[in-house]
Amino acid sequence: MNNLPILVANRLIRLTGNIFKTLSYPFHFIFPKKRFTIPAHSPAKVRLSGSRRIPRQIWQTNFTDQASLPVYLNYLFNRLLTLHCDYNYVSTEARGEYLKANAPDDVYDAYSRLTNGAAQADLWRLVVLNQRGGIYMDIDATVVWSLDKLLGNDHDSLYIKISKNTRFTNYFIASAPNNPDLEKAIEQAVYNVNNYEPSMGVYHSTGPTVLHDLLINRGDVNSRDRKFVCIQGTFTNEYFQYIDKPRGKWTHINPNELVKKK
Repeated sequence: MNNLPILVANRLIRLTGNIFKTLSYPFHFIFPKKRFTIPAHSPAKVRLSGSRRIPRQIWQTNFTDQASLPVYLNYLFNRLLTLHCDYNYVSTEARGEYLKANAPDDVYDAYSRLTNGAAQADLWRLVVLNQRGGIYMDIDATVVWSLDKLLGNDHDSLYIKISKNTRFTNYFIASAPNNPDLEKAIEQAVYNVNNYEPSMGVYHSTGPTVLHDLLINRGDVNSRDRKFVCIQGTFTNEYFQYIDKPRGKWTHINPNELVKKK
C-alpha cells in the first residue's frame, strides 16, 4: 500500500480535528450541559461482497455514552471511514456483565479487582477480541484511511506501534477470533493483577506493556506505524473526554489503589 496518500490524509485529519477541537471550547462555554449520545450499536452502512479474516466490527467503551461535541465528532468521522463495519459501544456495566458470562473465572476475578475503568477496559478488549474478533479503538482514536483497506484480508491481526515505530500499543487492535497472542496477553494481564506492584501502574500491568513485551521480539507480527493506521487526540483531548469526570483519566489514579486485595 502506498503510504504517501495516507500520510497526507493523516495531516489533513489532524488539521481538521484541531480546528473542530478549538471551536468546541466556545461551543461548550455557551452550551455547558450539551451532550451527544454515542449509540450502543450502529450497523454497517456498506455490505462487503465476501467474508473477512478479521471481522468488520468495531468495539469501543468509555465511562459514559454521553459525549462532548469533539468526542462525538470523532465518532462520526470514524464512522465515515468504517462504513463496512458494524459498530458496538459497550458501557462499563455491560463490560462486566460480558466478562461474567463469557470469561473464565480467573479472568473475571482479576477484572473485578481492578478499580480503574481504563485498566478494566484493557482486559475486556483482549477478551472480546479473542472471543468475537474485530477492531478495538480507544474513544479518542481516529483512523486515517478506509479501515477495510487498511486491514485487507491477508492477515489475522494488525497491531500498531508508537514512539517512532518502536513500541507496540493497545489503543488500536484488530484481530480474528481465537488469537494465540491475545490469549497470552490475557494470561499475562491476569498474572500481573494477581501479582500487582504499585510500580506497575495501569500502563505496565494491564496496558500497552503487556502486548509490547509479547510481540516486540517477534518477526511474524503484522504491524504498522500508528500514523498510517490510527492516531489519538485528533478531535479531542483529556478535557473534552472527561468533561463530566475531571481528573478521570488513568494517569491521575493512585497506583497503590489500582488493585483490590483478595
